[in-house]
Amino acid sequence: MTDTTGQALQALAGTRYTTFWLDSLEPVADQAPLREHGFCDLLVVGGGFCGLWAAIQAKEQDPARDVALIEAKSVANGASGRPAAIMSTSVMHGIDNTERLFPDDVVELERLGQQNMDEFRAAIDRYRIDCDVEWGGEMKVGIGEEGIPTVDEDHALYLKYGHDAVRLDRQAMQAEVNSPLFFGGTWSRQRSGTVHPGKLVRELKRVALELGVRVFENTPMLRNRKQAGGIVVETPLANITARRVLLATNAWATGHPHISRRVAAIRDRILVTEPLTPDQRQKIGWHNRQGIYDTRTQLNYMRLTPDDRILFGGRLGYFFGNNTDPAQDRTAEPYIRLVQSFYRTFPQLADEIRFSHAWSGPIGLTTRMAVHYQKYHDGDMVFAGGYSGFGVTASRFGARIGLAILDRQDIPETRMQFAQTLPNYIPPEPFRWIGAQVTMYALDTVDEKGGWRKPWIAMVQKMGFPITL
Repeated sequence: MTDTTGQALQALAGTRYTTFWLDSLEPVADQAPLREHGFCDLLVVGGGFCGLWAAIQAKEQDPARDVALIEAKSVANGASGRPAAIMSTSVMHGIDNTERLFPDDVVELERLGQQNMDEFRAAIDRYRIDCDVEWGGEMKVGIGEEGIPTVDEDHALYLKYGHDAVRLDRQAMQAEVNSPLFFGGTWSRQRSGTVHPGKLVRELKRVALELGVRVFENTPMLRNRKQAGGIVVETPLANITARRVLLATNAWATGHPHISRRVAAIRDRILVTEPLTPDQRQKIGWHNRQGIYDTRTQLNYMRLTPDDRILFGGRLGYFFGNNTDPAQDRTAEPYIRLVQSFYRTFPQLADEIRFSHAWSGPIGLTTRMAVHYQKYHDGDMVFAGGYSGFGVTASRFGARIGLAILDRQDIPETRMQFAQTLPNYIPPEPFRWIGAQVTMYALDTVDEKGGWRKPWIAMVQKMGFPITL
């Protein structure tokens, strides 16, 4: 195989190591931090998708409820400002993952996922949310002949649970997206697509404020304690006492010892090209602008941005102690393999493309790879997190059920297994770091070199980590 390291480094020469989604928007002023002691009925901690959806849905359910939200930095600073933002109906990280985890509840969870997407879309329309939404669908593509069985399995699952999905052979696949690696695909055409996550988060913040949510940015939670009047949350300048608290911090809560026992902050890396020229767009096709995942062992995902850049992501990493802001990920080295995967996927662009942005973001990885709930202070504080993908839309569902658990609502969803169980424990440091380094190296090289890597990955998955889903 030709060594393209030098070519990759040249393509990264002018790259900005920050999220394209926020870098492409005009700066906006933050809401003022919390400066005076106060009280609220519900406090949401975290200003990403889950927290904002929770605050909005709480006000929709009861407009008189006093809801406050605090964010440690600026809204969208965390994972919500950094994803690929491919929308999916799945609320449990894919149908195959749902069958693995909750085989008795798959039918209902798929129905709830479709309902969640319909409600998501209705909210976009109702509040006139400007977020560059495109309903082109999502697609699983098979890499080579060996990827075709996975594509067939995906297609069968989509049909089994009532999705509008078509199976594309190699010729039809190439007509959709021109890549020599793509030997076939399954295209789910309804209730999915792409969105601009930076715009979406900012618009959700606008909606929350218009509904009467009090939003305080640059207000990290330092400590919390329960007393007779509620839960006291300490912040740098003032305290706020709440009857109930929803922790919507996902991977950013992994510093808490109880949460980190089940959640690891895995880095997921993304590249964005410069805008494609008309000739480059013609070379790749992709006229229906689907969000795409492939069948590589360490999968890649890709989509087009509104201004016709290719977003290409999927190389994982882990830093000791759940570090959510590693300096190394603001250098070229961690992205070289990802660039090389891009070259193999779109060789017709390899000699002429540069990357404007590269960044990583923390995924809250659990053995479930989907939302779960941890209760504190006799259930008056609930952590809702563990999104490891599909979180742009699944976080709305996760927030709704988190509120129901917090409010002790006896609804069918809160009686389901996903709402009442927890993911398995993850080994502590240094074993977590050692295991992650070996696993990430195996994922990087298994498709090229095989050997011990295949049984290692199989062992990790048998332990409960579905890392190749």
